Order: sequence, then structure tokens, then C-alpha cells
Amino acid sequence: MQQNQSKSRTELWMDLALVAFLIGFDVTARLLPHAPGFMPVAASALFAGRMLRLPIVAVIVPLAAMALSGLAMADDAWPVTVTVYAAITLPAFAGMLVRRWQGAAPVVGAMVACSLLFFAVTNFAVWAFSGMYPLTWQGLTACYIAAVPFLDKTVLGDLFWCAVLFGGAWLVQHGPALGRRAL
Repeated sequence: MQQNQSKSRTELWMDLALVAFLIGFDVTARLLPHAPGFMPVAASALFAGRMLRLPIVAVIVPLAAMALSGLAMADDAWPVTVTVYAAITLPAFAGMLVRRWQGAAPVVGAMVACSLLFFAVTNFAVWAFSGMYPLTWQGLTACYIAAVPFLDKTVLGDLFWCAVLFGGAWLVQHGPALGRRAL
């Protein structure tokens, strides 16, 4: 019984350390120069949703990362910011959903779907709330057309960071065993 409690405490601390690492990683990546849209926040949320023992905690990762890094960045109109924050949590929920399937395909599919949904939802919010575009079909079309050059960077960035995070986790879990086999 005591051994199970000790194991549970250790797992809890490991999850908290992972959450802290992901938040710190995301904040640093957002504040350092990067290609527009090429950030690890969505991939970190998906990774947390898939990997944490208490997956609902995964929602904290993108929200805290956005809030902390947002302190050093210019603000958008508050409805746009709220929409971005809500949309960036979707990969955490997708990570929870794909836990039941093994392999890369469910992760890739979930990440691409989340990237596209993020693009659609946040650009709709920019059109609706920023005042940058007229609230007409032409304005909505112009908003999405102006955002298209960022779409590929977002999708590729999300997939790249998924590969880094999930590949890194795989190496941590299997790396020592691989080294022993090579000897």
C-alpha cells in the first residue's frame, strides 16, 4: 500500500514537472524570434493531453503559456484574445481523445485538425472583433485570404513540434534500452 502511494506521488511530481517544462518551453518559444505561427504551444497541449496521467491538467499548459508570454506582448482586442485562448486549448482535448489509439497517425490527424480549426476560428474572430475588416462577406473573405500565408507555417510548425515532443518522449522511454542493445 505504501509503495503504491509513493509511486503515485512520484508520478504526480513527474506530471507537474512535465507541465512546468512545457509551459516554460512554450513561453520561451513565443518570446524568441520565430516564423509567424511556428510555435510549440498547440503541440505541447496535444502532447500534455495524451501523456499526462491526469489529462485534464493539460488545459493548463497552453493557457498558462499564452498568459505568461502575453504579458510581454501587445494585446489584441479582448474578444480575439479570448477566442485564441479557447482555440489553443482544443489540442489538449484532442490529446485526451487520441489516448486510446497507438501510433503516430492519430496524433498527426488530431494535430492537423486542430491546426485547421485554430486557423478557421481565430481568423473569424479577427474579422468579427478586430475592426480590421468590414463585417461583410467580402471582409471575411479578405481576412481569410490575408491569413493563408500563415496557415502552412502553423500546420508545419505544429507537426514539427509534435515530432520533437513525441519523439523526445519516445527516446527518453526507449533510449537506454536502445543503447544496451547496441553494446
